Amino acid sequence: MIFHSSFEYNYLWLPLLGLVIGLLASMIGGGGGFFFPPLLILLFKVPAQIAVATSLAATLPICIIGAAGHYRNGNLDLNTGLIFGIAGILGALGGASVTGLLTPGQLKTTFGIYSILLAILIIMNERKGKKKIKSKEGPTMTQVLKWIPRGSFYGFAGGVITGTFGTSGTAPVLAGLFAIKLPIKLVAGTSLMVIFINTISALAGHLVLGVIDLTLVWFLTAGTIAGSIAGPKLTAGVKIGNKEGFIKQTFAYIVLAFGIILIFT
Repeated sequence: MIFHSSFEYNYLWLPLLGLVIGLLASMIGGGGGFFFPPLLILLFKVPAQIAVATSLAATLPICIIGAAGHYRNGNLDLNTGLIFGIAGILGALGGASVTGLLTPGQLKTTFGIYSILLAILIIMNERKGKKKIKSKEGPTMTQVLKWIPRGSFYGFAGGVITGTFGTSGTAPVLAGLFAIKLPIKLVAGTSLMVIFINTISALAGHLVLGVIDLTLVWFLTAGTIAGSIAGPKLTAGVKIGNKEGFIKQTFAYIVLAFGIILIFT
């Protein structure tokens, strides 16, 4: 069901939050969908099911604008993105039907548990990766073909998370791309491509099964559009160098913090 909720003054904070999230998400390839549901639930007291579906709609501008910007700057690997994305479609459609089966409390707690597990996975993969030399060039076709089993697993997991929690499957997708040692600048754009595919698929399911609050969507997207335009430009001008590990671990600890807060609040 699509509806407009009545205006509340605290909604005026949403464009600023959208700007910050859109900027950071488009830079790291997160889509922003991971941050929307917990913020809507914890700060704005939006029911979990509405937060999930609304998050998917609000995430689309970040995915579209951000992925397009990264593609123009050469920061997107199409072949890898397709491997993750095709599997993600199946997961997203299945996950969309799960949301309605959970109570708001169950949905919040389950999201917290998954966040903690994925944060641990990202940290473990990063520590293992320090022992290897990372290539700064894009993957060869031979490498991409070898990634099909692992990429399909992470892509499917990202799709399930997208459909169930409305988070765009950010953590599983990034964890998968980090696990296959994709260069960090290709991770951002490729992740946004996968997230876009997942979000479109999940949103289609929620248009039938879920509830979308367009008032929240308009306020959020007012900021996310501006942020998602600026993000790829900033990424193109930044020399990542030895900051790659710091970026990965920072994201992991943010995911971990959200998980703990959601479980114990």
